[in-house]
Amino acid sequence: MKQKLYDIPNHYPLNSSRRRAIDQHVARNAPDINRLFEQNRAWAKEIESREPGFFAALSRQQSPQYLWIGCSDSRVPANQIVGLVPGEVFVHRNVGNVAVHTDLNYMSALQYAVDVLGVRHVLVVGHYGCGGVLAALHGRRLGLIDNWLRHIQDIRIKHAALLDSLPESIQAESLCELNVIEQVLNVCRSTVVHEAWQSGQKLSVHGWVYSLSDGLIRDLHISLSDHGAMSQAYDSALAALPSLAPR
Repeated sequence: MKQKLYDIPNHYPLNSSRRRAIDQHVARNAPDINRLFEQNRAWAKEIESREPGFFAALSRQQSPQYLWIGCSDSRVPANQIVGLVPGEVFVHRNVGNVAVHTDLNYMSALQYAVDVLGVRHVLVVGHYGCGGVLAALHGRRLGLIDNWLRHIQDIRIKHAALLDSLPESIQAESLCELNVIEQVLNVCRSTVVHEAWQSGQKLSVHGWVYSLSDGLIRDLHISLSDHGAMSQAYDSALAALPSLAPR
């Protein structure tokens, strides 16, 4: 079988004809990066024509009211989903919208948003069809990320009785919802949120899930503004399952 150029080991030194062949192959198959610069210029021009001075004002301040903790999935853009422009939402994303205390990236974003920016709302937003949740549900091996998805697998194990009692057709969507509910509790139990509430800072944490199939957000009925109602809110959110996903 003929070997493809990109399968050939890169032994050095390369002769000029082989180097040209490899360069031509890369050029043919590389994504059109220049297109992104063109689209950026068009986007900036459109925004500035619609709202003169927008970028100048944006560069002078950042005062969002919302922190969005969502999934890295390319189909779930935080600003567009809720109709907010740049500067109105502070965003932290990772695979599976996981909020664990050992993740210093997430904890730093949370602390900066709450203590420095003074956001009023933390939005934990999952989405149906999440590849990370599906992998955790079915025990699929994807590589290094399996260690990260262990957090979601732990949620699957914790709620195994509930998930096993549901039709297989909605188990994935239900685990998406359970994951959000558990991550809301993680956010509320963090030192950042605990100290904000202790000091009297007005801060609410909400759990939502987004549907790729219709573009709509579902409220998972778990919104907390202090520690007092945490257990009740958690139980109520679980009682509202099974899945709210569109059929």
